[in-house]
Amino acid sequence: MNTESIALRQRIIDACREMERSGLNRGTSGNVSCRDGDYCLITPSGLPVAQMRPETIVAMDFSGTVRGGGKPSSEWHFHLDLLKHRPELNAIVHTHSPHATALACLREDLPAFHYMIAIAGGDSVRCAPYALFGTEALSANAVTAMKDRKACLLANHGLIAAGRDLDEAMAVALEIESLCQQYLLARQTGKPAILSVAQMQAVIERFRSYGRNANAIPADQTHQ
Repeated sequence: MNTESIALRQRIIDACREMERSGLNRGTSGNVSCRDGDYCLITPSGLPVAQMRPETIVAMDFSGTVRGGGKPSSEWHFHLDLLKHRPELNAIVHTHSPHATALACLREDLPAFHYMIAIAGGDSVRCAPYALFGTEALSANAVTAMKDRKACLLANHGLIAAGRDLDEAMAVALEIESLCQQYLLARQTGKPAILSVAQMQAVIERFRSYGRNANAIPADQTHQ
């Protein structure tokens, strides 16, 4: 492993720790991957975060072959497939965060009830149809739901968030979890008003006017 690869592996571990601290994950649920040249680096299967070290992060080529040993996360299929189909993405975060998972268990999309939905790249966060975890069927559903998006829900399962790097993927995951919480709260007292396609397009254009990618605006910087 070269110095850059070791640093990237450590960043994956740090992201897993951040997910635990923020409540996005508990125990060994969830997983993280990053593109590393011609390889995908992914968290190992069933290993608690406290026991992860750079050498325990698993390297796979894009044919799905493990390089250097280790057992990858059971969800390696959608990590590899998303990185293969979306060259602009370099990091994938999968969580079982409580509010995103609650909405996923309703098998509903997250609609544009709030303008920050645009952080995921469009006017909704789609919910992929249910498929057994760790399968190619789940991966195919996720790739379809993620078309032109940086996040999707997985029915009766959880959330996928992605970005050009781990910082962006984590920001998207945290924002979508927060939005799912707000949406479920709003539904307890009424029917949330949904922004139109035109209104959401205006939001996306406004995001671009700040000189950043419309899908990567941190929630605390949208008014600056």
